[in-house]
Amino acid sequence: MSSNLTSPPKKTISRDEWEQRLAKVKVNKQDLNQLVMNYLVVEGYKDAAEQFSLESGLAPSVDLQSIQDRLDIRHAIQSGDVDTAIDLVNDLNPEILDTNPHLFFHLQQQRLIELIRKGEYREALEFASEEMAPRGEEHPEFLEELEKTMTLLAFKDCEESPVQDLLHPGQRQKTASELNAAILMSQSQEKDPKLPNLLKMLAWSQEQLDERLVYPRIDNWDIFQSVTRVTESDLSRDS
Repeated sequence: MSSNLTSPPKKTISRDEWEQRLAKVKVNKQDLNQLVMNYLVVEGYKDAAEQFSLESGLAPSVDLQSIQDRLDIRHAIQSGDVDTAIDLVNDLNPEILDTNPHLFFHLQQQRLIELIRKGEYREALEFASEEMAPRGEEHPEFLEELEKTMTLLAFKDCEESPVQDLLHPGQRQKTASELNAAILMSQSQEKDPKLPNLLKMLAWSQEQLDERLVYPRIDNWDIFQSVTRVTESDLSRDS
């Protein structure tokens, strides 16, 4: 025997009813302000944190100079000046790199990428063999990443390489974010902002509701992404 099982029809909630329900949810404005300030501080947007502090009356949770230090380091990485970034980190706290071989390797990897980007291939080969290969012997898991980076040299045009994504701005951003998180941890601060995780939770919640309800779901995330765009423009001004 076989039976045809059909899902029960979904309940539909109109926009008016949905907005009425949302209006009943009390959200503390101070909590929202703290979420925004947490994002600005963790991501290192000093000017935006200062301006938001003035507008909201909420003091930053850290000394703004510590934000500026991280901003300078991030700017150095995103500009391809890895040596300056390393010097600034060591001035801030030399133990950050001394106790984190994976982070230091990734900084060296970024330095190798920058040499290849500038067409300094001989210098890149020397740096890889003299500085990075010995670390691969100590940490074999580094060898795969080193080999991947060296693949860039196998192509006359690096942009045609299967690993050409290493030359994209996103790679610098990835390295800068890893370093930023390590600095925050060394200062006993949160390494990840709370706001993105809340947005992930919102997306997950909508997926659960989609199974049972038809409701005015959020499909356009531009309003949330605007926070990132504003702070990125602030970063550019600081730089």
